[in-house]
Amino acid sequence: MREHLLTIDAGTGSVRAVLFDLDGNQVAIGQREYSHAPAPGVPGSQVFDTAGNWRLVRACIAEAIERSGAPTAAIRAVSATSMREGMVLYDRAGHEIWACPNVDSRAGDQAAALVESGAAAEIYARAGDWVAITAPARFRWIAERAPEVFAQAAHVGMLGDWLCTRLTGEFATDPSLGSSSGMFDLATRTWSPEILELLELDPGLFPPVRESGTPIGAVTAAAAAETGIPAGTPVVAGGADTQLGLLGIGVRTPGRTTVVGGSFWQHTMLFSEPVIDPHARLRTLCHTVPGQWMVEGIGFYSGLAMRWFRDAFCAADKGRAAQLGVDVYDLLAQDAAGVPPGSNGVLGIFSNVMDAKRWIHASPGFVQFDLGAPERSGKNECFRAIQEAAAYVSRAHAGILAEVSGVTPTEVVFTAGAARGRMWAQILADVLGVPARVPVVKESSALGAAVCAGLGAGLYSSLADVDRLVRFSYTAEPDPARAARYDELYAEWSAAYAGLLEPASTGAVRPLWRASGT
Repeated sequence: MREHLLTIDAGTGSVRAVLFDLDGNQVAIGQREYSHAPAPGVPGSQVFDTAGNWRLVRACIAEAIERSGAPTAAIRAVSATSMREGMVLYDRAGHEIWACPNVDSRAGDQAAALVESGAAAEIYARAGDWVAITAPARFRWIAERAPEVFAQAAHVGMLGDWLCTRLTGEFATDPSLGSSSGMFDLATRTWSPEILELLELDPGLFPPVRESGTPIGAVTAAAAAETGIPAGTPVVAGGADTQLGLLGIGVRTPGRTTVVGGSFWQHTMLFSEPVIDPHARLRTLCHTVPGQWMVEGIGFYSGLAMRWFRDAFCAADKGRAAQLGVDVYDLLAQDAAGVPPGSNGVLGIFSNVMDAKRWIHASPGFVQFDLGAPERSGKNECFRAIQEAAAYVSRAHAGILAEVSGVTPTEVVFTAGAARGRMWAQILADVLGVPARVPVVKESSALGAAVCAGLGAGLYSSLADVDRLVRFSYTAEPDPARAARYDELYAEWSAAYAGLLEPASTGAVRPLWRASGT
């Protein structure tokens, strides 16, 4: 009987359960897309539906187990990963009483007050993240706007922690997820007493911190009945999706650069100390590897924009793809193969370059259609323009990282969902002007969590022992002529985005998203 490791990945746009064998091969996956509805009458809010989303998690686990064809006894350990920043509050009985995903921005007034008082800068200097979508402003909002919830709160956890709590009944976090709360001391890799005191929060709310790969507990009988995972199966601390994505592709060396292309895109670089951007543009978090930290720029909704495009404009293509038995994105890429760099003038306006202290995005859309040439200015051009826009944002983040680190990378690793299509990998290589290496396993966050599960269960002896799991599929090499053309196009896109940001800043149009306190 082949032994399996089960990982659960709660991303921004979907949740997945993935089974791996001990050689790092993906055995089976179950996946469900979801969205996060606003709370009625609460502007900027998005709610993480713990009851409904747990049902989706259970469905994903059942699907992965069924597809694997293996008995559940083959599951030797479980771990979890999730989007960062999202948080869950529990009462004294351990029941969820409040939860939000990473993109909840209801706490605008509270974030603005923290900025005005100087507390935001103090928190950033210690925790490495601004108060826009982190816990400090959210706790202030709960205390002011939902005092009954605040009074009941006895525990807090991040969303990946919530998955493990559901399985074990235990409360714990790891440094990579915990630091995304904006309430960590990066240097000590644990909760900051100074930040908790500043916010007048009880330290007893906050769970113990366990390094990734450390056992948390075991699957309870109740969780076993709900999920089919055998009771007593070890549950091991995983971590944040981006950092585990790096672990899943073997990125543990300072200076290495990776683009994790999921619902959000993260352009990351590793450091051996907690380096913080002095201009508060990017964010710094703990890596899942002890003694390492990660600085990143986030492409907001870069991957989710493609899902929106698929669902809004490609219904016929989805039907055609189903008939042919192919992925709809591969079909769209095939149709758009002849579109040149620059998408015949069509620009995608979606994510802005990250500026944590003032993060606002233009109203999403496409500009510069040529009404006189519809055959050169349509769906295929829009498909490519979404990919180019994501790559432009990544290029801007690469420039900021080079400024902060003094290092100019000679290659980038490209992983996660967007890396499944060769077109996006090639565009990224051409826009950045460096080779883009693509791993075999694109669900690298889930593979990183599987590595943690195996370490915690004693199935691997060390991180060096699992380097053999990392395999690369191919490398997209930049084409010199396209790279030179993209130098011009990047400047044009940047200028256009700056101009189109003004109507969103003044409120004339609705932005793609704006951070709390902006």
